[in-house]
Amino acid sequence: MADKSDKRKPGSQEPQGQPSGPRRWFSILLYTIGFALLGFYLFGDRDSQGASKELSYTKLTAYIEVDAVEKMTVYDDLSAKATVRPKSYAVVFGSQGAGEQAKGQLKSQVPSVEEFDKYIQGINATRKANGQAAIDVTYEKTRDYWYVILMNVLPFALMLFFFIYLSRGVGSGMGGGIFGVGKARAQLFDKDKKDKVTFKDVAGLYGAKQEVQEIVAFLKNPQKYTEIGAKIPKGALLVGPPGTGKTLLAKAVAGEADVPFFSMSGSDFVEMFVGVGASRVRDLFRQAKEKAPAIIFIDEIDAIGRARGKGVMTGGNDERESTLNQLLTEMDGFGTNSGVIILAATNRADVLDSALLRAGRFDRQIHVELPDLQERKEIFEVHLRPLKLDNTMDIDFLAKQTPGFSGADIANVCNEAALIAARGGHKKVGKQDFMDAVDRIVGGLERKNKIMTDDEKRSIAFHEAGHATISWLLRWANPLVKVTIVPRGMALGAAWYLPEERQLTNMDHIQDELCSLLGGRAAEQLFLEQTSTGALNDLERATKQAYAMVAYYGMSDKLKDVSFYDSTGRYDYGFTKPYSDKTASLIDQETQRIIAEQMARAKQILSEHAEGHHQIAQLLIEREVITNEDVEAILGPRPWKSRGDELLEANKEAAPKPAPKKKAVRKPRKKQEQTTNDHTNETTTA
Repeated sequence: MADKSDKRKPGSQEPQGQPSGPRRWFSILLYTIGFALLGFYLFGDRDSQGASKELSYTKLTAYIEVDAVEKMTVYDDLSAKATVRPKSYAVVFGSQGAGEQAKGQLKSQVPSVEEFDKYIQGINATRKANGQAAIDVTYEKTRDYWYVILMNVLPFALMLFFFIYLSRGVGSGMGGGIFGVGKARAQLFDKDKKDKVTFKDVAGLYGAKQEVQEIVAFLKNPQKYTEIGAKIPKGALLVGPPGTGKTLLAKAVAGEADVPFFSMSGSDFVEMFVGVGASRVRDLFRQAKEKAPAIIFIDEIDAIGRARGKGVMTGGNDERESTLNQLLTEMDGFGTNSGVIILAATNRADVLDSALLRAGRFDRQIHVELPDLQERKEIFEVHLRPLKLDNTMDIDFLAKQTPGFSGADIANVCNEAALIAARGGHKKVGKQDFMDAVDRIVGGLERKNKIMTDDEKRSIAFHEAGHATISWLLRWANPLVKVTIVPRGMALGAAWYLPEERQLTNMDHIQDELCSLLGGRAAEQLFLEQTSTGALNDLERATKQAYAMVAYYGMSDKLKDVSFYDSTGRYDYGFTKPYSDKTASLIDQETQRIIAEQMARAKQILSEHAEGHHQIAQLLIEREVITNEDVEAILGPRPWKSRGDELLEANKEAAPKPAPKKKAVRKPRKKQEQTTNDHTNETTTA
């Protein structure tokens, strides 16, 4: 839920086989050099003139005399290379090879350098007299022996070394190189690490912590359970919405358990190569069994644990299913993995395969829910520690203002409040900074440069005033916090409430919420005699809620006590519905009836309190933002307490009261007569 440590973060060792620091950069440099050499050797032009044609000295002189040679290079070992003129390609190489030998050369041997030089001087003199271009001849030394070795032997040696280096997986990052692709890349947490996370660092999650603490206790003292014949569950699945602290709880288990803790993500098993996922599962359990007792943690297990047989995909889907099959076998196959406990986390338990959830594999499903009021208060206490706060802070108020926030959301609120305070030049973070942070996260960034006409502003004000008026006057509507017509995110205006954290919701609650949702559209039709697109989100939410009343909750006159909700998620109602067309028509009719009734109810309430509604709308036009205190000054105080206030009072009453201080009794002086009052049992001095 939240990490109570202020100056440290949970850490882990690098996965086995993974390089770090300078070693990693050396590996990258070596790869670059190896691939460059390979490309140069395979595709590079080692000989700047390309392929060569061997011929005799007599044939060479014949080509020189017909002006087929453009230039020549003669070496001190009497070898010579001649470059053919483009116009003579067909003469030298033939018509079929002219295009292929565009950069070809002629190779030959000369009798001696002096004799050949005299011969060329005579040829060039004749050409000069005839107005022809002379042949360019250069004389060079023979290429060094070591140069030949460098250009022909070294590339092979480097490629061989590169291949061996990659196959060993030294710094390869592939869990053992190309021959170790199937090795598990699990992180092994060091139980002796100083900055590890423990259960004391996790705020809230009382029930979930108790469940996993039992697993840790069994690993530390198994005799306590085995003596009476008990067996610890083989696996526990942490289920809950994102940001509720599932991974943090697993890190606390790693910090508490004095056993090896292997951690992997579900996506780490997924690979493009066939059979790699199953191989990594086998290797992971092999490592864990070698160090048993041990704990294996698989985060986001839905990446490999989805129900089999769904969809029509092949290839990658078959690979995922084979990985899941191997996981099922390792968890509860013919072989027993004594001493290995599996923890997993997901926020999509509904898509997991039923074989994975059965007893003997994941015996327990530990639900990690969104924090309640008291848990949010504890989480705020954790994340407020590193902040400099002013005297306006009230943790109870913050906990009450953030219903439905996860631990990650609360951490984000605290950080955003600190940023807002720093941006405003404040030395400390105050209550208003936190309220602005909540507004920023829930509603989005203010669009102050958004220009609206007076008519648009009046329309938005009447719309939002309709929401505010009805929610204030209905008992079960969510309590109003503020109303604004300042554009935020995608919204041009908003009425913000504190959602009631109810354990059960009845028909009265839903009807009041529906009426409040339709208050904006009702105000437009009643007072402005027009409708706008601003009610899109309201209508969407109201329609879904009304449809749920009919199709899921059985709250309909014509379809009583009937639910078509599928909690297993096995059916796709977008294509196949579990009811007939006649029933579908009834659902549509009942949904429209419920919405029509609540729309009429909203118009009636607004008609009865039209003066208050107009005052709220006018105040919005003037100030752009008003709070529940402003609405209370116009419509009067609400006669009902919010559930948040009731919970705060209940928590204060349930909190242990400090023990009364004992009355101090003076010790009697020596050598003085003492008398005792039998009625009060108090010692006095005579």
